[in-house]
Amino acid sequence: MKFNKFGKAVSIAAVGIVALSTLTACGGGTSRGGGSSQTASLKKGDLIGISMPTKADQRWNVDGANLVRDLEKAGFKTKLAYANNSTSQQSNDINNLVSAGAKAIVVAAVDGTAVGPAVKQAESQGDVVVSYDRLIMNTDAVNYYVTFDLERTGILEANTIINKLNLKNGGGKDTPYNIALFAGSDDDNNAPYFFKGAWNLLKPYFESGQLVDPSGLVTKDTTNADWKKISVHAWDQSQAQKQMDAFMTKLGQKPLAAVLSPYDAISLGVMKSIKNARPDMTPSIPFSATGTQNKSAWPIITGQDGMDIAITNITYGAQEQTVFKNVALLAKQTTSLFTQIADGKTPKSTDSAMNNGKKDVPTWLLKSDELVKNPTGDQKGLHYEVEVGFITEAQYKKDIAAPIIK
Repeated sequence: MKFNKFGKAVSIAAVGIVALSTLTACGGGTSRGGGSSQTASLKKGDLIGISMPTKADQRWNVDGANLVRDLEKAGFKTKLAYANNSTSQQSNDINNLVSAGAKAIVVAAVDGTAVGPAVKQAESQGDVVVSYDRLIMNTDAVNYYVTFDLERTGILEANTIINKLNLKNGGGKDTPYNIALFAGSDDDNNAPYFFKGAWNLLKPYFESGQLVDPSGLVTKDTTNADWKKISVHAWDQSQAQKQMDAFMTKLGQKPLAAVLSPYDAISLGVMKSIKNARPDMTPSIPFSATGTQNKSAWPIITGQDGMDIAITNITYGAQEQTVFKNVALLAKQTTSLFTQIADGKTPKSTDSAMNNGKKDVPTWLLKSDELVKNPTGDQKGLHYEVEVGFITEAQYKKDIAAPIIK
């Protein structure tokens, strides 16, 4: 948010580090390239159905609008439906889109497994099926998959922690750094890949003793397959807060160096928990990897999806970064697939196909970006969201002017 996103809809209220907003987050294959055997007679002027998970989320509203704009500009007709985060409604939406004459469907699944029978029915009637952002699982009825590089999200988040804590140069060698780790929703196929990208980089510092999880949920023996032990169901902010509450109880009055959060709403739950349990901790005292650990210092907190509230919290130092996925790129790639098919071509990708449990689905992996307050190298500033059209200049100014509750 999937970050992706950069999950499912999350209800959040107020502003600042205890603020809540209504936005969202978010198998590796063995073959490369390749296309689909799908040869449906899709042509310009045909109807393409679009099924999005929920309207109660800035991310999916932008996705839906992008797809309608790009597909219609390319000469297709469109019909857009939102499923209110209901698996049964999404299945009905897909059936209705096919009944309305759609020759192809784009599906950002509420649940990648539950929607399988509906897309199977659509594919059996000749529709081209594109899995959008989240892979539809355990069915051979998916023709193409368009998403962002899932492991890259975790890599960007982990590298932020590694660099800020100076772990490569011995940070935490004398006194280990306490860290909390979270993974995405246990029903989202994207979540284990976010975690894998991060854990592959962080695990060596658990093994060296530089990082430690006081809760005991993550140890040097943790594997990528153990991600559900720290998953946050439905990417839910309130659930994340409960899990962080338990962590803070174990932490006591000790310093907290960092929190690996895969999604901005989870980050918000983490922040609220920290403020409730340890009012001495404040973003005005950022955690430093040099010298004596200050128990009142604010930890390094990661995120994903470039939510408005993340812009506010990064501006005021409560969050270190957010992984932002320019979803306009997803719409453009999806439109390109349909245009190629309408032109009688078979789309081919140079990325590795991803296996959904039934087949290797031809996959296009797009590149996400890291947004930070003071960009360096490949990092981008917060205004980048305006530059790519994800938010308006007015919204950006509102975000960076929002007060932070101390």
